[in-house]
Amino acid sequence: MKSKSTLIIVFLLAFANSLAMANDEVNWPKIYKDELFHITKVMVTDVASPPVAARIYAYSNLASYLVMKNQGAAFRYPALDQNSLIGEISANANISLSSPEFSAIYALMTVGQGLMPSGYLLEEKKEAWIDFAIKSKIIKKKEVENHLAFANEIAQKVLAQAKADGYLQLPALTRYTPKEGPGNWYPTPPAYISAIEPEWRTIKTFFIPELNAYSGNPMAPYDLTPGSSFHTQMIEVYETGKNLTDEQRLIANFWDCNPFMVKFSGHMAIGVKKISPGGHWMGITGIVAEKAQISFAETAYIHAMVAMGLHDAFISCWETKYKTDRIRPETVINRELDQRWRPQLQTPPFPEYTSGHSVISRASAVILTGYFGDDFAFVDNSEVYFGLPEREFTSFLQASEEAAISRLYGGIHFRDAIEEGITQGEKIGKMIWKKVTKSELLITKK
Repeated sequence: MKSKSTLIIVFLLAFANSLAMANDEVNWPKIYKDELFHITKVMVTDVASPPVAARIYAYSNLASYLVMKNQGAAFRYPALDQNSLIGEISANANISLSSPEFSAIYALMTVGQGLMPSGYLLEEKKEAWIDFAIKSKIIKKKEVENHLAFANEIAQKVLAQAKADGYLQLPALTRYTPKEGPGNWYPTPPAYISAIEPEWRTIKTFFIPELNAYSGNPMAPYDLTPGSSFHTQMIEVYETGKNLTDEQRLIANFWDCNPFMVKFSGHMAIGVKKISPGGHWMGITGIVAEKAQISFAETAYIHAMVAMGLHDAFISCWETKYKTDRIRPETVINRELDQRWRPQLQTPPFPEYTSGHSVISRASAVILTGYFGDDFAFVDNSEVYFGLPEREFTSFLQASEEAAISRLYGGIHFRDAIEEGITQGEKIGKMIWKKVTKSELLITKK
């Protein structure tokens, strides 16, 4: 029979192990990444457009961050909501949570659920999260109710802000009609989908006070005269597409991220499910947060900052796209050079200038560079779930450069849309970083 002192020691060891499981051994960045991916998969199901997906990521991650902030979490940099245009959101200050992390994840999924047509698919994931947290001793069963109440209070306030950002008013705005003119955008094969989100510029931003200040620089004018900038760029896209290397094809496909891809089998159109460009960069954020093993609070913070940056970058880019209304390479090449030419990637259904990938990738890379440094190497496995291999990068800027040039390899952008898109994204990223941290960020060209 064990002595009383032995039983006490056994109990204390068991209690210590329980605490370790609930604290030290919990890989919070991985949990955050995995739970956020549930939202990503629903977006893929809904075929959320790139700007819409970024909006969902922004509000969902904002809710997670706000739970931590309202529970007194310490962050490396100042509060995000004090520098955004959304206003400050607070919750019941009298509630002290034993696991704000639990509530933050629940709020993340609750906001995602409220913003997506198929958000009901997250209900099962939310229940699974509760079960996992209890079994893993992240939270005690008797504490669940007040944790859920706090999470729902934050989530509902964030959803109320989202409801007032202009998104619900989009259907009432004037319907977009392609403009007449040889250099203007027109729907592209194979599905000839109508223009996506032509009034996205009307959506409320988090950080950008004036869109005109962050528009892309002027594009090369439409001019088919041999030797003109536009003609030279058209020939570059055409020749590049005909002479792609295996590596260039891989790069194009890796960064494709086109949720509107359609394949035809006889008379049947089949939609190919893919992650959005913003989803790819949210995946990268999760990957590097896990590699750096930052705290849950910091994980929520950097996800919110990147997501809100993506949201603003898409609004800025879409404002430029529909202001310039530029023709896609596929349209002009088929009309002027070669009717049989097809790009490596399927052309997305919106105007060409500037390149969305270039804008949002650079903005995200600038924010991540400020946070983790300019020499943070990582393996990007964001696309493995969608059947593509991993790729290694030595920095976020290198990844953003590859994402940008992938659009030339894919045959869907001219070079000036790519290069000016990088400039536009860098300007947005630096502005956000300065607003949040009150400090300048020097970007070393690589």
